[in-house]
Amino acid sequence: MPYTPELKNLIKKVEETRPARVERKKKGEEFTGIPVDKRQDILKKYHPDFIAGTRKELKVGASKGYAIAQEYAYILETKSRVDPDKIDLSKVAMETDVLVIGGGGAGNSAALLARENGAKVILATKLRNGDANTMMAEGGIQGASKTWKDSPYYHYLDVLGGGHFVNDPELVYTLVTEAPKALQWLEKLGMIFSKYPDGKLHSMHGGGTSRKRMHYAGDITGAEIMRTVRDEVRNHPEDIKVVEFSPAVELLLDDSGRCVGAVMYNLETEEYFIIKAKAVIMATGGTGRLHIQDFMTTNHYGATGDGLVMSYRAGVPVCFLHTVQYHPTGAVFPEQAEGLLITEKVRGAGANIVNVHGEQFVFEREPRDVEASAIIRECSKDRNNGVPTPTGKFGVWLDAPMIDMLSGEGTVAREFPGKSILFRRYGINISKEPMLIYPTLHYQNGGMEANNKGETKVPGLYMAGEVLGGIHGQNRLMGNSLLDVTVFGRIAGINAAEYIKGFAGNGNLSLDHVKKFNKEVEGAGIKDKVGPMLLPDYSNPDVRKRQLTTEYLGTMR
Repeated sequence: MPYTPELKNLIKKVEETRPARVERKKKGEEFTGIPVDKRQDILKKYHPDFIAGTRKELKVGASKGYAIAQEYAYILETKSRVDPDKIDLSKVAMETDVLVIGGGGAGNSAALLARENGAKVILATKLRNGDANTMMAEGGIQGASKTWKDSPYYHYLDVLGGGHFVNDPELVYTLVTEAPKALQWLEKLGMIFSKYPDGKLHSMHGGGTSRKRMHYAGDITGAEIMRTVRDEVRNHPEDIKVVEFSPAVELLLDDSGRCVGAVMYNLETEEYFIIKAKAVIMATGGTGRLHIQDFMTTNHYGATGDGLVMSYRAGVPVCFLHTVQYHPTGAVFPEQAEGLLITEKVRGAGANIVNVHGEQFVFEREPRDVEASAIIRECSKDRNNGVPTPTGKFGVWLDAPMIDMLSGEGTVAREFPGKSILFRRYGINISKEPMLIYPTLHYQNGGMEANNKGETKVPGLYMAGEVLGGIHGQNRLMGNSLLDVTVFGRIAGINAAEYIKGFAGNGNLSLDHVKKFNKEVEGAGIKDKVGPMLLPDYSNPDVRKRQLTTEYLGTMR
């Protein structure tokens, strides 16, 4: 659907101010935006994390008393989807050295490194291998690959600053020092980065970065990473078995408390089955499909937080789940594309964010939480500077045509082929017309507690990717998620393979931890809730029930 006559009329205001804004950029006169000492004020007043009444203290589990988003508490405080007494633990369908749960960038990276270090691997995924947020990430992957003016030192400071200096420093150190090695590994596997004719990687700024270290593959960087690692997994069928359409529903522990496999659910046959393993890597990704505070989301269909639920029941504490990332630029028009990620790379390339009057009100490369809060403020009743959409929502303009004016005609089509093609289907030419955007639920800043080896307090259970908390503190910078899944996926694979070398053998398989957790939920007076969710249900008109399939018992149908 192309822009309506009313919206086209409002675009004229953007076009009127564009030449002056472009000229300022050419002169290096960046818009100063929000003073540093005012950032916290804007965050506390407008960022969704700070809205009163949106958090809930956990009543059960290892993090009892910790106040997190209500939607997170809702899925964590659930009884098991299965009756532990009715699962025959003697019937093992599959057995392996390392079980990887999750088929995104972290899961596939973990499987490859576990295999490289001598382990046999089963990679089990809820949908198809590659149906993950990694596939949908666009902008780039950070890494201090250049020696001139950059190093892991500056990357480290940027990550800490973006996370409000509360990140786990050991995890950040590991992220940034392993980054160059991760980039080299991806390229060696066949990833096609955008490069200069002399072979050097293209690089650019992202929000909150002090150096240009964002490397990319057009505007489909995540899809290219996913293609690369998934293809490599398929090259080793003798060592890595891929099991699709089979989400895990419970972890298995032995009588020594070690994680030794999982209870799985076959979405096609509606049967439960057991995979036994010597170590388990949890790489189930994020939680966008919880639609926290009813926000639209960039996340894929299976992003329902299953790994959080299973790991929490097994005794792993959660961390940083009180903070959620809303990407500043999600499409809010046309309606069919609501929530669609518009990569931060567009802003990194020079596009301003402007209000209904064509005025720039925020520096386009602020950290994401500040940028999103500024947009929400502009669309609020306080300012009333948002652009109205035909569906009654509000947004602001992302002025992509500036990029061609700054870098030459054809730059938008060349650097952003995915978005150019997509919007063209709706009759919108983003080389000539701005995009209408509003913050969209994007990333789970927190997750499960683990150290820089991916190890949790449960022996044999490792975390990798978005399910691992602590790396990004209270706000993630662009390009560190694709780096995170690669770095910590590799690390989890290496350490899980090393762990099993000293493995003395499984004890008796047990779901006693699930029984104990179920009793704790009952004791807290929480009723009629089961998890993990597995898949969202959009058919129910009741918002809570539509978003959470926790009222379903037994099989999905």
